[in-house]
Amino acid sequence: MSLSRKQFLKNTSLASLGLVGLSKNSCEEEKTEVNELILPNAISWGSTIGLIAPASPIYDASQFDEMIITLKSLGFNLKLGKHVQDQYGYLAGSDEDRAADLVDMFKDSEIDAILCVRGGWGCNRILDLIDYEAIKSNPKPLIGFSDITSLHNAVLSKTGLVSFHGPVGKSDWNDFTKESFEKVLIKKEKQKYSLPSNQADAFTITSGVAEGQLLGGNLSVLVAMMGSEYLPDFTNAILFLEDVGEDVYRLDRMLTQLKLNGILDVISGFIFGKCTNCDAGANSLTLPQLLNDTIKPLKIPAFYGAMISHEELNITIPVGLRGRMDADNKSFEVLSAAVK
Repeated sequence: MSLSRKQFLKNTSLASLGLVGLSKNSCEEEKTEVNELILPNAISWGSTIGLIAPASPIYDASQFDEMIITLKSLGFNLKLGKHVQDQYGYLAGSDEDRAADLVDMFKDSEIDAILCVRGGWGCNRILDLIDYEAIKSNPKPLIGFSDITSLHNAVLSKTGLVSFHGPVGKSDWNDFTKESFEKVLIKKEKQKYSLPSNQADAFTITSGVAEGQLLGGNLSVLVAMMGSEYLPDFTNAILFLEDVGEDVYRLDRMLTQLKLNGILDVISGFIFGKCTNCDAGANSLTLPQLLNDTIKPLKIPAFYGAMISHEELNITIPVGLRGRMDADNKSFEVLSAAVK
């Protein structure tokens, strides 16, 4: 990414936020209880897609234009959010405008689905500005990854709406990414995710099979949400994670935060997709060593290497649905269709 997450999240540990004294259950009472999930309607390649930038902007106008050409070539009709091309430092406009664009797209009857043009940083800043009742009353697919992790978890927690951890507008819409997107959002398939045959860096952390609600997203963003009312209950969930540009010691710090907050103690399974450009450096643990230290003692099925990443191949995952994972085969599947 052109925007390094490290620049904005390097000091967002619980200690730096003044949350050291919070117990792991201290915010449970603030969370909205969601008793049943809401499935959005399926879309087609001819659907009208609303484009928003709830976090950072696409700075280069030519890249924005290329994205529009690509999405139209897929068959989509497009409607731009009022502020999708705004720039305010590393944000795509003011917090109020970015939140308004999101809600307006949900309320707009012409829009079939909402696609975030990119991640970056900024979604956490708008969580308390969002009209969640408007979203609940007008359910439709919300798609994106990276910083969009904030929206996936908040929308699920506050409304029960299933959203989609998948490509952003400026992603490489290659055949692999398109096929996964199509199976989930267009064909209504209960998709099974397995590794490409040439995936050499995948490995099993702990053997076994697990079932649970599929929850997670970007590790840095997820950790930055801890202590808020916008995270769902992770009890018996399959936690999936990815990240980019983080040193191993920072990953260690964030996984330790998940442990101390109680999240790792209650999940049923663990999947780490890819950590792109996460270098060990000198005198460092390797990423496999770190995962062995932090995840293996949990004694739950766990593996590394799923196609959940900032890289070219990126699967579409319905956030909130139940899934089943097989750590030995390094695969997982969704147990029901994600759209109506």
